[in-house]
Amino acid sequence: MNSFDFRAGEVLLVDKPLHWTSFDVVNKLRWKLKRKYGIKRFKVGHAGTLDPLATGLLLICTGKKTKISQELTADDKVYTGKILLGKTTPSYDLETEFDSEIDVEHLKGKEDLILEVARQFIGEQEQIPPVFSAKKVNGKRAYESARKGKELNLKPNVINIEYFEIDTTNFPEIGFKVKCSKGTYIRSLANDFGKKLNVGGTLIELRRTNSGRFSIDNARSVDEWLNIIEDTEVEENIQ
Repeated sequence: MNSFDFRAGEVLLVDKPLHWTSFDVVNKLRWKLKRKYGIKRFKVGHAGTLDPLATGLLLICTGKKTKISQELTADDKVYTGKILLGKTTPSYDLETEFDSEIDVEHLKGKEDLILEVARQFIGEQEQIPPVFSAKKVNGKRAYESARKGKELNLKPNVINIEYFEIDTTNFPEIGFKVKCSKGTYIRSLANDFGKKLNVGGTLIELRRTNSGRFSIDNARSVDEWLNIIEDTEVEENIQ
């Protein structure tokens, strides 16, 4: 038996799998906890959404720890991933089909230029969220309107990027590692990076490795957490 007390409150470090939404993870763990504890309502929430096409560290709060979820969301995040130069999509990632293609041969071998453009993104700045995002506009999620083909005018967020390291080894795929503030959209960063290079760019891979003091190194898979919950000793007759 383990020493977790999920009802009193825990912060679970989950390695979110590809194609799962953050809510998929919450619902899966909540269902297991409700069955284990034999209660109809069990507080479970996440701190900091991850897109379905992203993997990595997702913080799940249970019980009384759900009260600090907003506090945890405010922490800086670290991501790794890949940006494909020369192609764009409406969603800035692979959720939608490519809608433009520009030749990038003139940038091949020009690592210094690409690094210089990357450095321009370091520091505090304004960033416009993707139209395919959960940002609310007139009471509706932006992606709901975007999928219907409606034009949106999203207001910029003030963000801060502490570092934006890139690797051009597999050009035109650009590997990166970025540390950024709350509210930063890595899809927008990929799109803006491609724009600055005048060729466009699409986020094709994303993984969160850190959120505040928490690291992916200490995370467990959804299945591992389900097994831990199953092995947890629960007091009898909890109502």
